Amino acid sequence: MNKYIILIGLCCCCMASCIKDEAPNKECDIESAWIEGAEYEKYFYQTTEMRKEKISSAETDIYFSVRSLISLSKQIPVSFKITDGATIEPANGSMQDFTQGRVVYTVTSEDGEWQRKYNVIFVEPQLPAQKFSFEDVETQTEKTLLGGVNELHVFYERAMTDERNYCWATGNSGSALTKNGSKPEEFPVYSTPDGKTGRGVCLNTQSAGALGEFMKKPIAAGSLFLGKFMVDFVMSDALKATQFGVPNGKEPVRIIGWYKYKPGEKFTDKDMKEYPDRTDEASIYAVYYRNTDDNGESYILDGHAVEDLDKLSDNPQVYKVARVASLPPTDTWTPWEMFFEGRDAPDGLVTAQGFSLALVFSSSKQGAQFEGAIGSTLYVDEVEVLYEK
Repeated sequence: MNKYIILIGLCCCCMASCIKDEAPNKECDIESAWIEGAEYEKYFYQTTEMRKEKISSAETDIYFSVRSLISLSKQIPVSFKITDGATIEPANGSMQDFTQGRVVYTVTSEDGEWQRKYNVIFVEPQLPAQKFSFEDVETQTEKTLLGGVNELHVFYERAMTDERNYCWATGNSGSALTKNGSKPEEFPVYSTPDGKTGRGVCLNTQSAGALGEFMKKPIAAGSLFLGKFMVDFVMSDALKATQFGVPNGKEPVRIIGWYKYKPGEKFTDKDMKEYPDRTDEASIYAVYYRNTDDNGESYILDGHAVEDLDKLSDNPQVYKVARVASLPPTDTWTPWEMFFEGRDAPDGLVTAQGFSLALVFSSSKQGAQFEGAIGSTLYVDEVEVLYEK
């Protein structure tokens, strides 16, 4: 039991920012960011996009979605709420030019010993591409509490300004909480040179270790999706950690792509009980949903909403769903296709970026319930979103 208590303590420490557990005068976080003033509203599809609240301590990129970078003023003031006693440079609320790419803000703690750099980026909210070949990947390094360094792969797309758009997310940072000195290929999602064309993505279901087994979350399915992964919620509410979807100003009709899949040998549940008669399955699905509610507040589709895909149509925010019916095991690249079914979205809301597209790949279909087979491996590549009727 003692080793579980130690692991839980270490995990909780990892989830906080590098500063959060220190005395207040050592904190250097941005907690919220906003653009204020009626004269700037014309640059946004929705005024809700002018504020970013409750910024996670794990985030260092802050995005604002605007109608057009071409027509955007070169003098935009962004204001911040930062931790008590900290300072920020450039100055809080100062005019900056975001049309040429990111602006880097440095937050320094009150005692002057700690700093964090944040990238504030203005983007046109539509997907930077409609075909995803997964050629663009970077290796991110993270120090661990045990003194090692984890290396993780992070996927991105190129925006029109050649900025890196990190529209893809994985659960790798959650898995990193129980790893030390691991390489990208030791995580549930990583880039592989053996794609259908060029590079591709490998997703594999892994053991979550002693801590995961103790917390009744014994496996970590490989998951890649359009959206964000909020590591702060991993221990308290794992389903809330996955926040699906990016704004898309077109209404999709179908999605195609290529895959390979091999299920693991032993299917287990959250208690690690084996089921010899069950075989793991991969999952590919997409959701087109309204990203504001009836009160004009932002809405994000999270893991709770997609826990039961058969009930997604009961969600008033969801307009269309697409699912690949079956992904039989295959060791050769095989095409797949899925069609959106549901109600048509209002044209005015679509063009106003009022809808988001969630596209999800998982090596274990029941991974959100921590059921599956360790070793299940899904490869994906050359994915394309199509809009013709």
